[in-house]
Amino acid sequence: MFEKLLIANRGEIACRVMRTAHAMGIATVAVYSEADAKALHVRMADEAVCIGPAPSAQSYLKGDRIIAAAKEAGAEAIHPGYGFLSENADFAQAVIDAGLIWVGPKPESIRAMGLKDAAKKLMADAGVPVTPGYMGEDQSPDHLAKQADKIGYPVLIKAVAGGGGKGMRKVDDPKAFKDALASVKREATSSFGNDVVILEKWIESPRHIEVQLFGDSHGNVVHLFERDCSLQRRHQKVIEEAPAPGMDEETRQAVCAAAVRAGQAVDYEGAGTVEFIADASEGLRADRIWFMEMNTRLQVEHPVTEEITGVDLVEWQLRAAAGEKVPLAQEELSINGHAIEARLYAEDPSTGFLPSTGRLDHFDLGEMGRIETGVEEGDEVSPHYDPMIAKLIHHGETRSDAIEGLATILDNLEVWPVRTNAAFLSRAVTHPQFVEADLDTSFIADHEDDLIPGSAPDHLVWKAAAMIALAEEEPSPLAGFRLNRDAASRVALTHRGDTRNITLREGDHFAAASGFRDDARVVVFYEGEATEFALGIRGSGAAAAGDGAIVAPMPGKVTSVDVAEGDKVEKGQRLLTLEAMKMEHGLTAPFDGVVSELSASEGQQVQVDALLAKVEKQA
Repeated sequence: MFEKLLIANRGEIACRVMRTAHAMGIATVAVYSEADAKALHVRMADEAVCIGPAPSAQSYLKGDRIIAAAKEAGAEAIHPGYGFLSENADFAQAVIDAGLIWVGPKPESIRAMGLKDAAKKLMADAGVPVTPGYMGEDQSPDHLAKQADKIGYPVLIKAVAGGGGKGMRKVDDPKAFKDALASVKREATSSFGNDVVILEKWIESPRHIEVQLFGDSHGNVVHLFERDCSLQRRHQKVIEEAPAPGMDEETRQAVCAAAVRAGQAVDYEGAGTVEFIADASEGLRADRIWFMEMNTRLQVEHPVTEEITGVDLVEWQLRAAAGEKVPLAQEELSINGHAIEARLYAEDPSTGFLPSTGRLDHFDLGEMGRIETGVEEGDEVSPHYDPMIAKLIHHGETRSDAIEGLATILDNLEVWPVRTNAAFLSRAVTHPQFVEADLDTSFIADHEDDLIPGSAPDHLVWKAAAMIALAEEEPSPLAGFRLNRDAASRVALTHRGDTRNITLREGDHFAAASGFRDDARVVVFYEGEATEFALGIRGSGAAAAGDGAIVAPMPGKVTSVDVAEGDKVEKGQRLLTLEAMKMEHGLTAPFDGVVSELSASEGQQVQVDALLAKVEKQA
């Protein structure tokens, strides 16, 4: 076994790899951009090397700098994590050519699976069922349109080099095909430098089923059963579980055997995932599950497989890279219970899932279940990288146990002032349709309005806020609150322009919430949602749009102010522009009226919920 490992990644995956490496007695080297100089993965590593400025194209995607860092630190091996360069065959080859150990599949295996059309042809030849479609070389619009007619609508246009949900369009009507094709080709050229597409039959009740593979350099390939990743938002996975609900043993054996054949066809080494699309209109059936693609790396959702098998996949990766055999034979692997994972993102569902950045002043994910994160309290959520800040995993004897445990984790976590999708995730996993395993990849789109929390807090949350405001300083003010002074106590609270005088009496019922207060505010955590109340005054820099307040939907910079105090404005008229996450967001008047307050100025940096302006309705 090698003695020193460089992890060519950041965030939670870098921390995850380091934990296993340290447990195995392997020293670790972190690489970091200038924006990540104080990041958790840097603090966890035995040593760290800066590889460039904040943009990933100038740091984490610079393979030559990463290899140079490994040489500088005396690392013998490089683990790529996932994302960034993890599926870049040229980088893998460069690592090997530099005399270092590549913790991953052989470059030729990565190349074989890198293009969707070539991979599907290879799989078909290996006896792996593939989705009906067209993978030909003739890319003329007329020819592709004829092929779409043969396949039958609806069809899916996919860029062969696509990924992450980019370069994909569903087409329902033949009349819309050529416009959709042109759009996919433009996006594919921009994102991947390759505009070649394939066509696939659109599956009406699709479920995303994937199989975890593992191979070694001695010709062994085993599977570690399947996962269901059907809960997706805009083609990005949100919730994953293992095993797949509703999967009978006969279908499981057929799908997993097909995945093993896929791995054997490319002489696969290390951890990989074979992804399938299933037509679940009549349940999961072996004859209605088709190969989509293979991810030649460790997956974000690998913990659910580890939880049901008792295997450490990162340890297996390191052992395989060192030339060892797969630690367990196929007959020694079995499924134990059920595991489910949710991806916690720094984003605000109430503002269209805009990313939320800034300092994590309060960050407590609890001690229940398994938590994989790359941040701690006091760390910064950077605007430069993916907004996933943690993976929350719970294992139970049954699927119901796993769901209940994950919901509890989500409901009780505390993150502030960065916003998260915790309440959205909680509503998803407790939705009756999900609980009954009645799901497909359109689940979130079909139920999104039900899953996004309302803008106004429940009256029980108001009472919980009042209790925190009035409680004596105790470790758990909600649990230990007593009215020591009067038979009733009153406190004035304001939330987004709504001011209420809350009266508390002995025997009042309170929400199962937690929170904290300072001299000016109270923050309540309830069912995954964080709500801020101002103490004793009207307005805290934020108010409801219905009250005419214009608040910042996320941290950013005011790039233009188009009105002045006293100006008459019409509904929909742009008042100012906020630049955030390299995008401009125009903030408009909610109704006809007069600008009564204007606290924003051009060039000003503002935080989420900051009051920027206020419009009063015309009499």
